[in-house]
Amino acid sequence: MNEEQIFGIISYAGDAKGLAYEALDKAEEGDFDKANELIEESNKMMKEAHKLQTKMIHQEAAGDPVSVNIILIHAQDHLMTAMSEKNLIERFIKMYKKMDER
Repeated sequence: MNEEQIFGIISYAGDAKGLAYEALDKAEEGDFDKANELIEESNKMMKEAHKLQTKMIHQEAAGDPVSVNIILIHAQDHLMTAMSEKNLIERFIKMYKKMDER
């Protein structure tokens, strides 16, 4: 079960990051409605990744140890990077929108 969750985290986080970068491209083009739509999709993917991560945390907290291996470490790294980049992209989109309003 852990391997499915781990690969799910990697997949959802990758999708979330990809959607966020697509949103940034749309913002650069001035299509803020599409950028917002893509960010919302990115948020949905991020929530799914976080749900899987939370299941593993609850498993560990319940006394059922989660084995730590390089794939889990990669998944955690991938998720945290995706979260950080999405947050920065959201700020860039706001900046582009402000610039467009001038």
